[in-house]
Amino acid sequence: MDGSGPSRDARPDRRGDGATSGIGLITARALSRVGAHVVLAVRNVDKGHAAARSMGDDTDVMPLDVSDQKSVRAFAGNWRGGLDVLINNAGIMQVPLSRTTEGYEMQLATNYLGHFTLTNLLIPHIKDRVVTLSSQLHRRGRLDLEDLQWTRRTYDRTAAYCDSKLADLLFAIELQRRLAAAGSRIRSIAAHPGIATTTLAGFNRRMSGSLLGRVFLNDPEHGALPTLYAASQDVAGGSYVGPDGIGGIKGHPKIGTPSRTARDADLAGRLWDATAELTGVGRSAQDEVGDTGVSAGERAGGGTGCAGLAEDVDGGGDAAVSPAVTGDPL
Repeated sequence: MDGSGPSRDARPDRRGDGATSGIGLITARALSRVGAHVVLAVRNVDKGHAAARSMGDDTDVMPLDVSDQKSVRAFAGNWRGGLDVLINNAGIMQVPLSRTTEGYEMQLATNYLGHFTLTNLLIPHIKDRVVTLSSQLHRRGRLDLEDLQWTRRTYDRTAAYCDSKLADLLFAIELQRRLAAAGSRIRSIAAHPGIATTTLAGFNRRMSGSLLGRVFLNDPEHGALPTLYAASQDVAGGSYVGPDGIGGIKGHPKIGTPSRTARDADLAGRLWDATAELTGVGRSAQDEVGDTGVSAGERAGGGTGCAGLAEDVDGGGDAAVSPAVTGDPL
């Protein structure tokens, strides 16, 4: 399909992972279990409240659709107080061509643009770190900065997904560069779950329980471990955390090496500038952190410890905040 064709509503076909299912839900429960104040940022508030009831009493639900820039801005505008960890976990995968009301390609808008805007707007509140979920499929990404929205090229749903995950990783590493340059103590860390048997990749119960699934793939519980490791351990800013098995597909968390393209500082800077032009935020990390190099959240010191997750997709796509979680299976 040509990218210039009419927009379609792909929501019935969307496959996602977020705060109310899959890796996002497991992450939120784990954080709640150890005493974190968890905020589930969800598109489907009813599902968010159902998920919250499976956690501790110190769990809140706030509406957020990360594919919608207006919703992201409203969420950030309603945030009050400090935020220890923001986990950008929401994601959709390989959906048919669809565009948001603002005209953005849906996978880019959900998997990357929403997290870029959310993070930049919440930076003044953040006290410790930002964790952004990427994917090993970032290695297949070939970002075209002149056609981020697939308006000139023939749309390829897999390529669009890979591009969005490369954008996430470029963003996470560039955010760390900018925070460090501003003298901030906030860390930006990237993580990926390997290949996890979640709804995002369309795995069914039969595949998950098969010998192939058990031997070669991460179950959702192990798929959440890199996110939890990145959110809770003393990991250096700019790190990329994923499974320690062959190809980063399965295993326990370790710090790995992203692709050479993901480490390209020039490309990251140009992507940041292009995204700032699209979204109207993030033109300068110094603007958000301030001249002292310390965010308002850092200055606030011992405020409420928070962990948050946000939802975006019907049938289980969510993004998270406080940590905000948006995740993918590959």
